[in-house]
Amino acid sequence: MGATALAFSQLGGCGGLAGSEGPERTAVALYKEKYRPQFHFTAQKNWINDPNGLVYYKGEYHLFFQHNPFGITWGNMTWGHAVSKDLIHWRQLRNAIEPDELGTIFSGSAVVDWKNTCGFQAGKENVLVAFYTSAGKHAPVPRPFTQSVAYSNDRGRTWVKYKDNPVVAHIRAENRDPKVVWHEPTQTWIMALYLDADDFLLLSSKDMKSWTPLQEIKLKGSDECPDFFELPVDGDRGNTRWVFWGGDGKYMVGTFDGRRFTPETDAIESKVGYFSAAQTWSDIPSSDGRRIQIGWTKGDFPGMGFNQQFSIPCELSLRTFDEGIRLCRVPVREIEKLRVERYSISAGTLKLGRGVLSGISGELLEVRSEIDLGDTEEVVFVLRGTPVVYFAKDKTLFCRDRKAELRPVNNRIKLHILVDRTCIEIFANEGRVSMFLSFPLDTNDTSVELFARWGRARVERLDIWSLKSIWT
Repeated sequence: MGATALAFSQLGGCGGLAGSEGPERTAVALYKEKYRPQFHFTAQKNWINDPNGLVYYKGEYHLFFQHNPFGITWGNMTWGHAVSKDLIHWRQLRNAIEPDELGTIFSGSAVVDWKNTCGFQAGKENVLVAFYTSAGKHAPVPRPFTQSVAYSNDRGRTWVKYKDNPVVAHIRAENRDPKVVWHEPTQTWIMALYLDADDFLLLSSKDMKSWTPLQEIKLKGSDECPDFFELPVDGDRGNTRWVFWGGDGKYMVGTFDGRRFTPETDAIESKVGYFSAAQTWSDIPSSDGRRIQIGWTKGDFPGMGFNQQFSIPCELSLRTFDEGIRLCRVPVREIEKLRVERYSISAGTLKLGRGVLSGISGELLEVRSEIDLGDTEEVVFVLRGTPVVYFAKDKTLFCRDRKAELRPVNNRIKLHILVDRTCIEIFANEGRVSMFLSFPLDTNDTSVELFARWGRARVERLDIWSLKSIWT
């Protein structure tokens, strides 16, 4: 199984996806570099940051992204473009939207205009419409930041900028990052726009060209890259709430009537670690019904010809806890396509300083566990040399320099962990807590350990899979 295999004598392989699609190679070693993430999206080369324009159309998930086509650091902001049929295997296309006299191309969103409200459709394909910030400070002749539109009539392969851009004039400071959604009850387009400090604005439009301000919203301690979406509470489609999201991971839950968002919570932190500018896909079919999110997980990639990566795509849900309705996040089920070999323990006792995973190793890993804490003070996973520790007394989950409160349920915790060459992602108690840590892992250490410290715990479930690369 190569470098990704689990090294153990028990258990056979589980099979997996035969073949994948990825960007065309320009050299034999491309996508095999020492610190190239093997199942997280990275550009073929050069810098990326915010995910942009996430939209699903005719079997393809479109992922646009802030991209510097000419350098390894931030600059020359352009919309790069990749597509996927399964949210896991990505094929990078040519850049979609490039700088012009209005400025470089900052973050934004995209939708399918199913009813051609904009009048841009020319042909049988439904038109895809992208909203982005024209970053005037970086224009040939500097000017204020404004909001612009581009559209595609060929399934996102080529893009035409609207001749009367910008569609939203300058409002305040470096106002930017338009997120546009369709509000079905009022048959209206709604735009969430970042203004300044922790101030945001909702606007409405019938044709995507003329926009009317509706309401200013303050999301304390947050800035940039808003998102705005509706979710059922506890899976009940008859009981929904809207989530107003800020680019640093804070959000509020409330109601929306097409004109006014009424918060029911203060700003809530959704993550631990660097997980920035996250956005959700629009136009996922109702037959699927998921709200799927991806974010930028900033990290170091020493000596590489590319820079930065995105998180694994995650499914979002709203669930009710003692403290109220909260957003939860778990990896999309499509990650299962990468599973190769599996090691499983159905039940067993973890004792003081005694591990149960002796002889197991792997470079790319997925770990799913449920552990009864018993009387132990600590439960410790060590994944490729990196400890993931749960302190039972403090009810705290810890990894590297990050920690999060994690309350056990019936004295049990559940941990779902993904390990790539340059990151560890942890989803605890079915997504109630999520941690994103991006750093280059020790290439010489592929060991896996699990043990209790100062007491005994019990493994109720433990599955570890080796994963294969998405790049072929």
